[in-house]
Amino acid sequence: MRTGKLLLASTIVMVAAFAGASMAQEQRGAAAALSFGGLRFDGALNGGIEQARLDNGKLTIAAGPKTDFFNEVDGTTIYGNAPVVLTRIDNTKPFTFVVRVAPKLASTYDAAAAYVWVDDKHWLKMALERDERGLARIVTVRTNGTSDDNNHDAVGAPSAFLKLSSDTKSIGFYYSIDGKTWQLVRVFRNDYPAALQLGLSAQSPTGTGTEAAFSGLSFTPASVRDFRLGE
Repeated sequence: MRTGKLLLASTIVMVAAFAGASMAQEQRGAAAALSFGGLRFDGALNGGIEQARLDNGKLTIAAGPKTDFFNEVDGTTIYGNAPVVLTRIDNTKPFTFVVRVAPKLASTYDAAAAYVWVDDKHWLKMALERDERGLARIVTVRTNGTSDDNNHDAVGAPSAFLKLSSDTKSIGFYYSIDGKTWQLVRVFRNDYPAALQLGLSAQSPTGTGTEAAFSGLSFTPASVRDFRLGE
């Protein structure tokens, strides 16, 4: 829960008050697309593709100040202005999505994140994030109208591998430091529509902006065999 923790600029809060239409501004088209890890990211939120750059197989996304995605649990405020790049997948088929994230964690809640995205009221997020004590921590958020907020393991490393895997009935979230041994974070029911999007994002909810680097991305048309072990 971010209430009482975030001291966001008053302009963000004022804009959020008008979030009957989405704060997230979605763009899609051939002119705004990038290819990364064998996937075509031709959708974006909040100028995500314009804030992204590719260099030697590494994707870097820049987030501006006071950027986030979170719908307060009491329904009062929606933060939906972080840049996200999106790729479409067929959710009627199994998949596993893996990416190494390396965010610059200068301010509280700076993060690199992977998303399962339907719309601004229905999404999942897993992130490597700077927590309130300055630790790099795995954090997840599930939004169904409003968001929950879950702090998981502190990883003690500047980067981590994130894995999202679905057998069409369940979605598992996992992380790894070495990309070999996986730790279960959460398992959700996959009751999302057939047309689904996966996303990559950077955020800086309390800070002046940050960057997040993504590498080693892979997408395979199969789920993990064991949802407890993530293998």
